[in-house]
Amino acid sequence: MKTKIIHAPDLAKARNRTKEETIFLSSSSKHFEEMKKLATGKKYFIHTYGCQANIRDEETMRGVLESLGYERSFVPSESDVIILNTCAVRENAEDKVYGEIGNLKKLRKQNKSITFAICGCVVEQPEILDLLMTKFPEINLFFGTHEIHLLVDLLYQAKTEDVRLVCVESKKGEVVEGLPTSRNNSYKAFVNIIYGCDKFCTYCIVPYTRGKERSRKFSDIMEEVRELKKANYQEITFLGQNVNAYGKDLDEGHDFADVLEEAAKMGIPRIRFTTSHPWDFSSKMIDVIAKYDNIMKCIHLPVQSGSSEVLRLMGRRYSREDYLRLVKEMRDKIPGLSLSTDIIVGFPNETEEQFDETLTLVDEVKYESAFTFIYSPRKGTPAAKLVDNITYETKSRRFKELVKHLEVHIEKDAAKYIGNTYKVLVDGVSKTDSNMLSGYTESNKLVHFKGDESLVGKIVDVKITESHTYSLIGELVNG
Repeated sequence: MKTKIIHAPDLAKARNRTKEETIFLSSSSKHFEEMKKLATGKKYFIHTYGCQANIRDEETMRGVLESLGYERSFVPSESDVIILNTCAVRENAEDKVYGEIGNLKKLRKQNKSITFAICGCVVEQPEILDLLMTKFPEINLFFGTHEIHLLVDLLYQAKTEDVRLVCVESKKGEVVEGLPTSRNNSYKAFVNIIYGCDKFCTYCIVPYTRGKERSRKFSDIMEEVRELKKANYQEITFLGQNVNAYGKDLDEGHDFADVLEEAAKMGIPRIRFTTSHPWDFSSKMIDVIAKYDNIMKCIHLPVQSGSSEVLRLMGRRYSREDYLRLVKEMRDKIPGLSLSTDIIVGFPNETEEQFDETLTLVDEVKYESAFTFIYSPRKGTPAAKLVDNITYETKSRRFKELVKHLEVHIEKDAAKYIGNTYKVLVDGVSKTDSNMLSGYTESNKLVHFKGDESLVGKIVDVKITESHTYSLIGELVNG
């Protein structure tokens, strides 16, 4: 089968941040009606890896496919379209993709009419795309994070032309409005407000795969929030690779604090956001969060390291002291604040003293939860070029030591919940016990409790009876 390359990724091009106005597009496709005929009676399967942005991308792809008439399937073998929606932030995420391709490639060998597609951040990396194309001839469609709005036309070409199709353009990106969506449920929703990132932390591939920071228009965001409120959604989460940089690229006069405040005034019961960058966290934001009860007092604030020198090498734009000052201002102004974070262990040449600074910062901040990682080099980033003199054994030891430090504070904090009653938004049946329901408190603590499935999507009162560090056990108040 011949390969047709419409666009190929180029990291040098992806680095380009010359000042240009953001392009706003409305979704459209040339071959919608033709694809509707090809989709009749057919099913699709999507497996998504990675962050909330990838989950939101899947919801959009599902909306597009279902608008054509495809039916969602959770069984790849009965599907006409198979899509793996990938993440490139960590190396182990890529490894999982390779394993899944190995499991699924036989399906296309058996049935050449299947479209087997790989999309997302992994294929935005030239070397990885080349490897996938060489190693897995069964994949016949590759598209990037900027091509989701072209999905109908790409599928049509893949279905009607005897070619492997590659459409992965490294570019600053646009904002595309009007795409259909099929949300994961009817009570919690992700709302994109800004795409891409301009921070270029030295370890991070995201600015290359997701493009420049480009904000949606304030009016378009608020219209989406109004529709969700009208549909009785209980919780929305504003999304962005750097969510609190919202509006800096526009001349509308709105910032992220304005987005939060306007949404809060609409009366959505719960408002969250992720991911925020400490460098862009303003006092105005803190004041708005403190002012409105329906803005959750649970903030994810990635620190990455407790050492100012390592933070400088990471390109994080703040020092240890800056971060701690920000945390103090938050705690002073926001009663009941719950903080979570991201921490990288073993950044190239991190010394034992620098690692100890991370431990002391953890002990000072006392996070309620954290995502911890051993540094994973991403080809094309500045940090990947550094010669690293730390052994993997040392990194593993430090990782375990960090987790122990975190768990001391997480366990202590979780114990405070016992005997108290909290409002819990019910998500569904517990993944660990089919006799229990699961949901999250306002501070994002996972709670398991007995109850009827009719409560899914509702906010209920639950009294906490046990703490298991990373989750809580409770009982419904008043049945």
